[in-house]
This record gives sequence, C-alpha cells and structure tokens, in this order.
Amino acid sequence: MQYLLMLYVNETGWTKLSNAEQEQGVAAYTAYTEALTKAGVLKGANRLQPSASATTVRSTNGKTQVLDGPYVDSKEQLGGYYLIDAPDLDAALSWAARCPAVGHGVVEVRPLWVTSA
Repeated sequence: MQYLLMLYVNETGWTKLSNAEQEQGVAAYTAYTEALTKAGVLKGANRLQPSASATTVRSTNGKTQVLDGPYVDSKEQLGGYYLIDAPDLDAALSWAARCPAVGHGVVEVRPLWVTSA
C-alpha cells in the first residue's frame, strides 16, 4: 500500500540554523532518503517552495477565487513529502518515525486512495 509522508515544519527555522547545523540537516535527510531507496520503498519525494509562493484556488457560490498564499495560517507548513510503498500502516509509521522532520516538526502519514486504472 502506498502512503504519503507529509513533512510539516516551521519553514523560518532553516534560516536560523548555523551553516554546520544546515549541513547536518541535509546529511540527515540524505541518509533517510538513501535508507528508503535501499529498502525499495521510496516511490517519490520532493521539497516544496516556501508557503509564501503558494496559490490557493477555491469556488464560492459558483465563482472561482484565486488567492495568493497558503490555505491556512499555521505554525508549521507543509515543506515536503515522501511517497512510500509499505506493507501496512505500522511499517509506514516506522518509516515516519525515522524521518528527520519528527525532530523539528511533524510527519503526517496518510494512505493513498486506491483507484482502478
């Protein structure tokens, strides 16, 4: 089953880190990505641009509205994701617990909706 691991972090925290701390962070995420790849569970991953670059589209009373910025204002922002293929939720949660984001944010684990092709 495929699961999306959504990484929510305070995106302003990165700029407050020293160069050495940033290097440690990059190394941690690189090692985590390599572990997912080596285990054969990684299906995709990427980092997102800052939430200020987001555009939100909604429909109200049949009229489409396009708004600059994210949908919600929160302390933590969706900063990236990993798409994994794990045998069950327990395995997906185990991978989420190993993600570096849990040390400075949260990782939401959500199964993908299975549709027939």
